[in-house]
This record gives sequence, C-alpha cells and structure tokens, in this order.
Amino acid sequence: MADASSLPKAPAPIRPDWWSKSLAGVVLGFALAVALSGLFAWIGPGGPTAVNKLQLVMWLVVPIWLGIASACFLFRDGRQAWLWLGGANILAHTALLAARSPLLP
Repeated sequence: MADASSLPKAPAPIRPDWWSKSLAGVVLGFALAVALSGLFAWIGPGGPTAVNKLQLVMWLVVPIWLGIASACFLFRDGRQAWLWLGGANILAHTALLAARSPLLP
C-alpha cells in the first residue's frame, strides 16, 4: 500500500475571482497602456509633434496592454488587481497631465 505522500496531487481548482482579475486587466490595463504610450509621446524623443513617432506610439498600446492583462493573474485576488491597477492608472494619468502642462519647459 502506497503512502499519501507518493500519490500525485490533484490540480488546484480554478479560483472564482479570475473574472475580476480578467476584467481589471482588460479595462484598467487598456487605460494604463494608453496613458503610458501618451507619456512616451510627450516625454520621448522629438516631443509630441514628431511625425515619425505617431505610428510607434499607436502600436505601443497593444504590447503594453497585453503585458498588463497577462500580469494581472499574478495578483492574489481580484480586489488587489483592481486596487493596484487603479492606483497605477491614477499615477500614470496624473503624470500625463503634468507632461502636457504648459508650465513645464
């Protein structure tokens, strides 16, 4: 008779909060990706009027968004994902507004 430690373990069940993590990654991840690409547009080389940079900034949203949406499953629960991504959105959009301010050189 085999002891319990040699038996294969059953896979962990799917956690019920994966919906909230997914929704946080999709909704807040998109807003964060837009803000981060906007920061690159305003702060990056050439400034916001560089014609060659517009296409790059547009396509930069997708890999950032996918990275955030993928990383949202590393959070312990859905509430934590919403709080952290929400805080990151507030910081990124505040930085974007500051970068667009005419008071800065």
